[in-house]
Amino acid sequence: MKQTKRPSDLRLALQACRNSFVTVGFFSLFINFLMLVPPIYMMQVYDRVLSSHSEETLLMLTLIVVFLFTIMGLLEFVRSRVLIRVGNRLDMHLSERLYTAMFTRSVRRPGPQSAQPLNDLTSLRQFLTGNGLFAFFDAPWVPIYLAVLFLMHPLYGWFATGAGVILMILAITNEKSTNKLLAAANSEHIQASSLATSNLRNAEVLHAMGMLPNIRGRWKNKHQEFLAKQSLASDRAGVLANASKTLRTLFQSLILGLGAYLVLENLMSPGMMIAGSIIMGRALAPIDMMIGSWKGFISARGAYERLEELLEEIPAETRGMSLPDPEGKVTAESVIAVPPGGQSPVLRGISFAVDQGESVGVIGPSAAGKSTLARVLLGIWPAQAGKVRLDGADISQWNRDELGPHVGYLPQDIELFDGTISENIARFGELDPEQVVIAARKAGVHEMILRLPQGYDTPIGATSGALSGGQRQRIGLARALYGHPRFLVLDEPNSNLDDQGEAALIHALSQLKQEKATVFVISHRPSILRGVDKILVLREGQVHMFGPRDQVMAQFTALPNQAAKAVGQTAPQRGSQA
Repeated sequence: MKQTKRPSDLRLALQACRNSFVTVGFFSLFINFLMLVPPIYMMQVYDRVLSSHSEETLLMLTLIVVFLFTIMGLLEFVRSRVLIRVGNRLDMHLSERLYTAMFTRSVRRPGPQSAQPLNDLTSLRQFLTGNGLFAFFDAPWVPIYLAVLFLMHPLYGWFATGAGVILMILAITNEKSTNKLLAAANSEHIQASSLATSNLRNAEVLHAMGMLPNIRGRWKNKHQEFLAKQSLASDRAGVLANASKTLRTLFQSLILGLGAYLVLENLMSPGMMIAGSIIMGRALAPIDMMIGSWKGFISARGAYERLEELLEEIPAETRGMSLPDPEGKVTAESVIAVPPGGQSPVLRGISFAVDQGESVGVIGPSAAGKSTLARVLLGIWPAQAGKVRLDGADISQWNRDELGPHVGYLPQDIELFDGTISENIARFGELDPEQVVIAARKAGVHEMILRLPQGYDTPIGATSGALSGGQRQRIGLARALYGHPRFLVLDEPNSNLDDQGEAALIHALSQLKQEKATVFVISHRPSILRGVDKILVLREGQVHMFGPRDQVMAQFTALPNQAAKAVGQTAPQRGSQA
């Protein structure tokens, strides 16, 4: 039996708004029905009022028309507000899911990322709440307007039908001639915006080495390609839109001439002549509106397709059963890992077991797979084969929001976020001042924070320009230590530390040992590994040595050249701490 494919989250969100769209269609029904009021009023004025010279009839007709137009205005107002609510509801349904998908994709695909999906959601929402969508609700009424014209006279009906066919041909031509160009222009625009965002993050390097003209030239080429394609598409669309507008005006004038001929032949009344012109204009309005809003429609369709692609690529996470709080026993079982986007394995057949409360120093030459191992241990990158287990459970089986408070991670590239120092240390969760201070003291950064202008309430940004590299690293360490985690991975935790900072780090590792936390420390500096229980040596993605620290170091002493290669003598120089 063929399995039915589950609708995407975007489709489900739109389906959740289906009743609102039905309501808009219901209001559109009455609005379009009331659009017949002006031509009927014209017919009555020309054919009844002028011939009878009855002021009372004119007054009553006018009062009725004013009342009906008031109703139509209220319906238009309500319809517009309903669509605005639909857009907001769609945003509420998708924004969190979309943000999570963007986050997950950035984890799976390291490298420059952008907030384009959120911009796509905004484009889609704006189209759904704009005038362009009204054309699609009004289009079903075109045959009804044409039927009314046929009732007036067959020539009127056929003339309006021919005019509608010509305008539809222009609309289809507009689609065919601009679709690919606008899609390519949007793609170039996204690439140019991503390039500019990436360049801004590296502004200091560009400025210091005079790279701005070259980098600006690359951005300019992308931007000019976008402008060229968009201009060509706009030129074509402009020609067709102007042709459509001109032809529509011409058709409305010509139908008056046709009506005048029919009046002269006594086949139609003067009122019907004027009314027919108004009805034909209303019949052609949705087609004309579609042509005018085609650019917005193409943009919204492109946004829809990109959102569909993202949400299908990154399905919503399913929550598993909650597991007990971890104690810290870590095992790796024949782990093979390939970085996202890579082709060949970086880790090959990694196996070891670490008991609760043990500390492990991970060493090895550059490109041995140390940072990859850190990410695989934490479940950031999935293993292609084998398992990483925490307390016997596959690391991927844990609900991340439940596991996160028990995990501490300090990556090589320290990322701090917009907020205060206390918020960064507390991981932007519920702020517990006591725990924040405890974590800061463990990291040896409490006194340094107090010397800042606003102490723990000092605002910092993602780049943390007000902090030195050592300060950022120690605040990152305090964040990793917050909440007494049971499992920690510290990747080059002393790369930017001076002697004082390294002493604080060694003291923090000693405290973690007393608290029986399981710790993996990746470092090129042997000094930081004096207090670890075990040492894991990686070479070419494989376990070269693993065992008690003294035993492994004794083997290094016996094989000094091999030890030098494993530890790596190209350790980074100690950074200064401001």
